[in-house]
Amino acid sequence: MSHPTAGTANPEIVKRLRRAIGQLNTVVAMIEDHRECAEVAMQLQAAEKAVTQAKKTFIHEHIAHRFEPGDTVSRQALAELHEISKYL
Repeated sequence: MSHPTAGTANPEIVKRLRRAIGQLNTVVAMIEDHRECAEVAMQLQAAEKAVTQAKKTFIHEHIAHRFEPGDTVSRQALAELHEISKYL
């Protein structure tokens, strides 16, 4: 059985991750320029939030596609759900 993978991620997930990459690049430049700690911390927080939201969206989509309403859930499927849910 085929399961959704990173290759099937929606454009919103990719957009969030690209935003996080840009924010991290900004953080590196800010550190190299000796910017204020609070400014750097704010950018790090923004990057962290973007990654967290992308992760949640990705996992929720996987679960929604993997566990359709009315399906019988196997032990293997429950084990998979347990494994992925620890990343939420």
